[in-house]
Amino acid sequence: MRRVTVPLADRAYDVVVGNEAIGQLGDLIPQRTRRIAVVTQAGIPSRFRDLAEHVGERSVEVFEIGDGEANKTLGTIETLMRSFAGMGLTRDDLVVGVGGGMVTDVAGFSAASWHRGVPVVHVSTSLLGMVDAAIGGKTGVNLPEGKNLVGAYWQPSGVICDLDALDSLPPREMRCGLGEMAKYHFLTGDDLLAMDLEQRIARCVEIKAEVVASDEREGGRRALLNYGHTLAHALETATDHELAHGEAVAIGLIYAAELGFEMDRIDAARVDEHRAVVAGEYDLMTRPPDGLGIDELVALMRRDKKALDGLTFALDGPAGVEVVAGVDERPVRAALERFLA
Repeated sequence: MRRVTVPLADRAYDVVVGNEAIGQLGDLIPQRTRRIAVVTQAGIPSRFRDLAEHVGERSVEVFEIGDGEANKTLGTIETLMRSFAGMGLTRDDLVVGVGGGMVTDVAGFSAASWHRGVPVVHVSTSLLGMVDAAIGGKTGVNLPEGKNLVGAYWQPSGVICDLDALDSLPPREMRCGLGEMAKYHFLTGDDLLAMDLEQRIARCVEIKAEVVASDEREGGRRALLNYGHTLAHALETATDHELAHGEAVAIGLIYAAELGFEMDRIDAARVDEHRAVVAGEYDLMTRPPDGLGIDELVALMRRDKKALDGLTFALDGPAGVEVVAGVDERPVRAALERFLA
């Protein structure tokens, strides 16, 4: 069992990683909590949904949300808000998100919004959630115009990453987590696959915790965590989320390398290294589905939430991955044409 602290001064919190980590949930619950609203989904194993044995004498109500990105909407948030009103949830109570990244995004945003902010704890049950989505306090929902365009920064009081939850995770969901894990390879150069699973997840959490502590609200350095994500979010929207997030990130990493090459930031050997890691070491997709249009993808990338000054990308270069704003559309299109061919 490992504990990683996200060091945010008076709002620091622990991420517990390991088998049977759910047994540590009680340690993460604020003392004043009387009632707990559990936000989860029907397919989550009962041992992680049914929290009564871990929360003492506190009352618990469970609220299920639908599966998939189609349910990551403001409509779902409204339904949860009305459920919170019905149970009488107050600022002295707690929301617990139990599920993958979609669940913790929705649970976190609902907690940030209810009574202008109630505590939240996440019990992450997917690899993607454990290495990325449940950590760092970014919450949000989608609009038809783009992914995660409505949200808030709301740090949890703690996060549980119980590795037993991964035993029943479908192979595609495991690959989604590997897409985010591959991103950390390029941010740090760490050979994560040389570690056992507990070490790998804890190391990803450490990397993200250090970045979040230095730039909680993505004013600069935290945007590096979006490496590969500009095209990834566009692909998710363009495919109506038939392409899962981690799959899209893997593809986005290759495109980011192609764009870096197009802009003379990296050489062909570095692009080949991206392909070797993503396709070879992590066995992930490297190109998007057929039939996507360049005009649509460019328009979607312009609406990306980190596009503060025109097209904005996290791109590899001589000094490592950096955030590059105001990228000219010509190399973006040239790289896309080569990438989609």
